[in-house]
Amino acid sequence: MFNDIGALELVTIVVLAILVFGPDKLPKVIQDVSGVIRKIRAFSDSAKQDIRSELGPEFKDFEFEDLNPKTFIRKQLTENEDLQDIRSSFDLRKELNDVTDAVNSKETDAATASATPAGAGPDLLKKPASPAADQRARFDADAT
Repeated sequence: MFNDIGALELVTIVVLAILVFGPDKLPKVIQDVSGVIRKIRAFSDSAKQDIRSELGPEFKDFEFEDLNPKTFIRKQLTENEDLQDIRSSFDLRKELNDVTDAVNSKETDAATASATPAGAGPDLLKKPASPAADQRARFDADAT
């Protein structure tokens, strides 16, 4: 319940409680709060027992924590034998390595295929020193 409260937050709560209730009333407030928490837990436990007894013997292993979707899915994935067979036969790392190798080999093949000999033609990656007169873009001031 209080797993996500850090030390600084706990100190802040204690200081605020002392300021609000005062050091003389604080022990009585703590006793009252702890009594309420105990009553809520007892009520919750009795309600769970009543629900289990009403459900019958088929649901004697029923846990209310199983109603949490994450817990339910995790439990179904670990207990289902068919899914365990599928999980054991599927190796994700092997599949990823196969895909990586395939991609790397295609990149290597593409690089060797696109490489041209030195005298085969113009190098399109190099910028020409100056464009030829017929290659220059024409700018017409009249055309808008």
